[in-house]
Amino acid sequence: MRNKILAGIAAGAVAALGMIAPASADTAGNAVLSVLHGIPDTPVDVYVNGALTLDDFQPGDLAGPLDLPAGDYEVALTAPDATDDSAPVLGPATLTLEADTNYTAVAHLDESGAPVLTPYVNDTSPTAAGEGRLTVRHDAAAPAVDVLAGGTPVIEGLANPDEASLDLPAGTVEASVAAAGTTDPVIGPAPVEIQEGVLTIVYAWGSLEDENLDLAVQTITGLHSAPDGVNSGTGGQLAQRDALQQAMWIIGGLIVATGLAAASAVAVVRQRADR
Repeated sequence: MRNKILAGIAAGAVAALGMIAPASADTAGNAVLSVLHGIPDTPVDVYVNGALTLDDFQPGDLAGPLDLPAGDYEVALTAPDATDDSAPVLGPATLTLEADTNYTAVAHLDESGAPVLTPYVNDTSPTAAGEGRLTVRHDAAAPAVDVLAGGTPVIEGLANPDEASLDLPAGTVEASVAAAGTTDPVIGPAPVEIQEGVLTIVYAWGSLEDENLDLAVQTITGLHSAPDGVNSGTGGQLAQRDALQQAMWIIGGLIVATGLAAASAVAVVRQRADR
């Protein structure tokens, strides 16, 4: 299945969002905010504190991350090219950002199909050596689901708009989403790469009834345990490969030596026969 997600939007729109001041400020520090548009077939304009900040924001697009002053922000989504935010399709909703916290705000459908805005706190705490973190968020108009890895349920009964997280060894996971209690995928399977020291967030969004369910993926780096640059699991493979090469050299040497010895023996026999 196509993985529809864009890493950003027009630079002018991002800059405009970065200049918006909170309705009520906390001077303790900044927050980090990304915004995901997960409402199918509904391009929107995004207003923050009454100012147009994201123009023609398309379903599946991801804006940010942005450093913003902590505080309260009034967010409203309107039809594209609206002259103001007086007739929103979603909101206005108050988005509270705390200092030194990483957020993703998702405009999506609730289980019944109504548009909602859900702020999530992204877990950027350190991961263990050789591991990454996988977070799955249910933002689709659909009943509770199970998340499968390689056909086996690893997260069960995940309901809209809940999330679940797992710390996993670095590698690639064949992930799919199925109705709770079943293993027949309604999304996927799709390869999801778990990277060492990286938070990978998978969003299930869209509508089951309208048959437009989709996946979006967001990654947040910098979760390495101290010291940075720990092994990601390839060292053992490299060691095995080196050992195999050494063994092949030894075997090859024995073959060559055996061949030379045999050749020498044949030469000796022939010399004696000629005499």
